[in-house]
Amino acid sequence: MDRTQLADFLRTRREALQPEDVGLPRGPRRRTRGLRREEVAALSGMSTDYYTRIEQQRGPQPSEPMLAAIARGLHLSLEERDHLFRLAGHSTPRRVLAADHVNPGIMRILDRLDDTPALVLNAMGETLRQTRLAVALLGDETGFTGLDRSTFHRWFSDPLARRVYPPADHPRHSRVFASQLRAAYSHHGADSRAGEIVDSLLATSEEFRTVWSAHEIGLSHTARKRLSHPDLGILELHCQVLHDDSQSQALLVFTATPGSDSHEKLRLLSVTGDRSPVR
Repeated sequence: MDRTQLADFLRTRREALQPEDVGLPRGPRRRTRGLRREEVAALSGMSTDYYTRIEQQRGPQPSEPMLAAIARGLHLSLEERDHLFRLAGHSTPRRVLAADHVNPGIMRILDRLDDTPALVLNAMGETLRQTRLAVALLGDETGFTGLDRSTFHRWFSDPLARRVYPPADHPRHSRVFASQLRAAYSHHGADSRAGEIVDSLLATSEEFRTVWSAHEIGLSHTARKRLSHPDLGILELHCQVLHDDSQSQALLVFTATPGSDSHEKLRLLSVTGDRSPVR
């Protein structure tokens, strides 16, 4: 662990970011160049004291999960993230299709969508980041662990995961999720995380066995989606998708036709509070 270089690298990356880059207000009395330490700590999901001690060369060696969180908070590129890990005395994370590291460009877009439901998914159907209104619409999908991190796995293993869609739409979603999982399985093989999900669902879900045996590939969700909210009822939304092919991640943005009932319901999302987590 190179404490001096690690601290210097974190400081320069912090000072290079502006509040607007991460969706924070600048405020009239800001004197700090770039972000404040407490802002980086909040973006990284850790205490200000912990982050400050690292930047002041006083802290313990950060764990790999902590470094990954800092990399996300500072919107580091993959090369910068790898450099951060090496400075902290860790091997660089293996770059895989289902990586958790969100492209900085995607992050900058997401940070500007605070008034819109939006989220970032990887190829395994794992939600990496959500806006505040996406949590209100769908529930917090970032806190799952193990195979349940994947939407594909939860869809076929937990009935509560289906609450966000009207029952009439469930058969179509089942076919699409199985098709998307097959694409990941084909790309990575039986020994991958996709293979673990497939093996688990084949052993536990009769519905999955049925749709999997159809060997459908290339199916996708329609741009127009119907979502069910416990307080607002059915919302008919347009789902725009921006793909980051370098990391096989996608940014999903939900909008409604201006003047429609669903447009008014989206406006009300900001006052309904967060939807209960689907656990």
